[in-house]
Amino acid sequence: MKRLAAGPMTTPEYNGWWVRRINDNIPRPSEGDSQSIEEHLQVVPSELEMMKQDFEKRNAELEKKIEQLEEEKMHLGLGVDVQKLETEKLRKGKNKAEEDLESLKTDYKKLRLSMRTAGLGKTSEQWNQEIREEKNKADGWEKKFREVQT
Repeated sequence: MKRLAAGPMTTPEYNGWWVRRINDNIPRPSEGDSQSIEEHLQVVPSELEMMKQDFEKRNAELEKKIEQLEEEKMHLGLGVDVQKLETEKLRKGKNKAEEDLESLKTDYKKLRLSMRTAGLGKTSEQWNQEIREEKNKADGWEKKFREVQT
């Protein structure tokens, strides 16, 4: 890469950077840098160690959360099973009640038919009318009986 001449558009910071750069923008250690490469590399592992510890802590938290969620899921699954059993029991009870109701309706219809056949299904007005008719018949027979006696 060609080096551009420092002109009125460049700053002292740019010129300092340009002089220190190697292999496309990798700065050389400056002369005033008192920290050796070994010291610099010793800092990096401690930062990596801190990141690793943070990762392990977060990973442990997530594993615990997953375990809690799986336990919750199991409990919910058990709850669903119980609900299914109760629903099935209620459904069977409802079906039995509907069958019993249909049976009662059939028995009621048969009873009503028997009552009509036996004449027991009359209203009180119908019974009063029948009694009047029978009294009139009895009165008629009594009248004829007296006539025959006289």
